[in-house]
Amino acid sequence: MKIYNYNRSNRREIEKLFKRPSIDNNSIYKIVEPIISDVKRNGDNAVIRYARKYDRFTGKSIKVSKKELSDAGKKISSDLKEAIGLSIRNIEKFHMKQFPRNYSMETIKGVLCGRKFTPIENVGLYIPGGTAVLISTIIMLAIPAKIAGCKRIVICSPCNGEKLSDAVLYTAKCLGIDEVYKVGGAQAIAVMAYGTKKVKKVDKIFGPGNQYVTAAKSLVSIDTDGCTIDMPAGPSELLIIADRTANPVFVAADLLSQAEHGKDSQVILLTTDSALAKSVKRQIDIQIKQLPRENIAKQSLKSSFILVVKNLTEALKLSNYYAPEHLIMNFDKTENYLDKIKNAGSVFIGPYSPESAGDYSSGTNHSLPTYGYAKSIGGVSVEMFMKSITFQRITKSGLKRISKPVIKLAKTENLEAHANAVKVRIKDEY
Repeated sequence: MKIYNYNRSNRREIEKLFKRPSIDNNSIYKIVEPIISDVKRNGDNAVIRYARKYDRFTGKSIKVSKKELSDAGKKISSDLKEAIGLSIRNIEKFHMKQFPRNYSMETIKGVLCGRKFTPIENVGLYIPGGTAVLISTIIMLAIPAKIAGCKRIVICSPCNGEKLSDAVLYTAKCLGIDEVYKVGGAQAIAVMAYGTKKVKKVDKIFGPGNQYVTAAKSLVSIDTDGCTIDMPAGPSELLIIADRTANPVFVAADLLSQAEHGKDSQVILLTTDSALAKSVKRQIDIQIKQLPRENIAKQSLKSSFILVVKNLTEALKLSNYYAPEHLIMNFDKTENYLDKIKNAGSVFIGPYSPESAGDYSSGTNHSLPTYGYAKSIGGVSVEMFMKSITFQRITKSGLKRISKPVIKLAKTENLEAHANAVKVRIKDEY
């Protein structure tokens, strides 16, 4: 990672530094659009064809059988089962608090308005399985879906060969999900969005993925025959703010934990201490050699950097400008700066709050906004698996009380029929 000094950089240089790794959307869409159109037109046959081409699928049916689900636990170690169980419990505890409350109120006498939350009935969860099998993503997505009360939860995940990972299937089984398909990429998004003869379509798709999956989600979300999505999720990213009190071993380990996600991931360190910057750089060079995914991490570090800043206030301003998916605050007296955080997906406070904890077992959700979307949206929550319906019950006297403003506004907008719908009900008043 290169080290830069904020005081010696001009605004254009800083903007260039903080620019995410670019994605050529036009070329990606040219690859993804024909796949989506083919699945939409030709259904199951197209899905199988692409699963064999891109996922190296060798089976006959993409649907996971009941036997495959029931047998999955037999090959899982007790340690992994305990880890999955603890993570499920913690994430359930945290997300149970998110369940929204219905309410009703009288806005004016005789006008009763209410809001009721109902679950989205059919949801699809995309679970990446390319360079890493993300069983944790099943937990992060399925738990809020179940708490919300979604009737049907579908999982799609790429299968290299004939069977999905036993860990994936065991986790799905633990969460009571029995509709799982061995398909990934744009074809998985298409099959969930449009449905086929063998797979019923869903109403909303959740989950991260590579640039092809992200492009596919965007395309089906603007097609009236498709469905909505949770958020555009780009490559993983992490920003750390640290001062001289931070342990360089910890900081380097945290940076590498996100750099190993993918070649297009980005990690940033903002520090007030130039000595720490150099120590972290040395530690990265030491620790990266011990990683099985060393080559991936090295590619990620090419678009990553360390920036020495004047003070913590300056660092937080830059962080809010970048709006990171993950923000680690590893400096003294963090409590004095919490109110300065405006834009971040998830925040990790203090030296013993690694981002890895949030990825797996602390309780918060790891499906978070990337590419600066943290400026306008938050991470996956129970509410995202629900929608709200508003109600109103108005008495005749209540309608009379609001009739004049309704009629006036309708006439101002040149919508005479709107005004008339009120007039005919209280015609004795006009």
